[in-house]
Amino acid sequence: MKTSLFIIIVLISGAFAGLIHGTVNFAIVEPYLDQAIGIENQNLFASGEEEDTPEFWVEYEGYRAWQKGGQILAGVILGVSVGSLFGIVFALSRNSLPGNNDLKKSLVLAGIMWLTLYLIPFLKYPANPPTVGDGETVVLRAILYLSFIAISGFGAVGFYQLSKKLQNNKKILALFGYGIFITGVFFAMPENPDEITAPMTLVNEFRIMSVLGVTSFWVSIGVILGLFWNRFSTKKETTQYYS
Repeated sequence: MKTSLFIIIVLISGAFAGLIHGTVNFAIVEPYLDQAIGIENQNLFASGEEEDTPEFWVEYEGYRAWQKGGQILAGVILGVSVGSLFGIVFALSRNSLPGNNDLKKSLVLAGIMWLTLYLIPFLKYPANPPTVGDGETVVLRAILYLSFIAISGFGAVGFYQLSKKLQNNKKILALFGYGIFITGVFFAMPENPDEITAPMTLVNEFRIMSVLGVTSFWVSIGVILGLFWNRFSTKKETTQYYS
């Protein structure tokens, strides 16, 4: 595949997947954000930090309208950036991924990246609505979360490289190795320092919707890139699966 075609496919795939992600988030996550921010506003009124005035609500509604309006655009931008990484990884690992066509291979890779870069870090540091979290710990929480993503991602790459050196019947050892490694890291990493003060029903439902939103991105990028690659790959690339 030509470099220019590869770049176009990757960017379009990421943009469309990001558009889907942003739209899904707008539909299923935003209502919980509204609830959480509503609780936060009531706490501000109760503490005297803000006053429940028409001016406050005009400013608030304007800010939330701006946030919601940028939700889908932010999804597209994030989709292009993460989709670019996905496209590069797919191009490098495509021949070793299981599956007899590019769609299946792309979905397998999407599942692997969803698991290692999102779900496992999420289980350690799950997403919380705005009412949860001390502003003084936001940097620490970001460092912990991003560190876990990096450790999980690079660990997966390392054990993938190890699997390439093992015989067919021993490749499963690399998978078990990663499982043992990431389990150790999971319990060794510090816990989230913030206490949850919001209603747990709201927190749990927000987390479920967050998982569905992010999952929609990984499914979309796997399907869209796989279909594009299947459509535009050369005949030689396509027939090698059946030779």
